Amino acid sequence: MAEKKDTKKTQAKKKSTLTISANGKAYITSTFNNTLVTFTNDKGDAIAWSSSGARGFKGARKSTPYAATLAVEDVAKKVITAGVKTVEVFVKGPGSGRDSALRAIKSSGLSISLIADITPLPHNGPKAKKKRRI
Repeated sequence: MAEKKDTKKTQAKKKSTLTISANGKAYITSTFNNTLVTFTNDKGDAIAWSSSGARGFKGARKSTPYAATLAVEDVAKKVITAGVKTVEVFVKGPGSGRDSALRAIKSSGLSISLIADITPLPHNGPKAKKKRRI
């Protein structure tokens, strides 16, 4: 008997067309170990992103302000060529790359219309431990 071979045709994924206006949003997440930068359009669809680790930094150098600056400059070039001119910046986290990332956005040629800190803070926090009995 001749066996039939299953030949499936893979469909090419449709490329989604992002509507990119002159306004955008920049989300900077700065942790103690890394700095992540994501630029989105008005709706929240990601246009471009980068991080200190994606730029080639490893270990303790990932968490430096210099690494955050390079990550922002990398993304800012992509976003400016896409057509974004003004940016609302949302900063999250306690890391050292927060301030340098903001300076890098400003120096890249993008105008900042808003800076907001969206670091999550507990309103009450977890339940405290029981008092120690001796």
